[in-house]
Amino acid sequence: MKTKNAIEILKLRAEKKASLKIAYEEEHLNFQIACLIRDTREKAGFTQSRLATLIGTKQSVISRLEDADYEGHSLGMLQKIARAL
Repeated sequence: MKTKNAIEILKLRAEKKASLKIAYEEEHLNFQIACLIRDTREKAGFTQSRLATLIGTKQSVISRLEDADYEGHSLGMLQKIARAL
């Protein structure tokens, strides 16, 4: 069955080539992390600035962490965010 959905096309291609599968999984994980940070922050009623203050960083850092294209998530930073939220 043919599809025009870009995500489905990438998944199908990734199944055939290991390097594409790894890249797809990494990008998908980055997207999930970014969404989880943003959604949890919003449910807690925090702005990016408020969360940044609570964990001792700048608003721009929180903005980068909530960007699906960001690849620099560190365990330490994620732990700080988890404790604050």
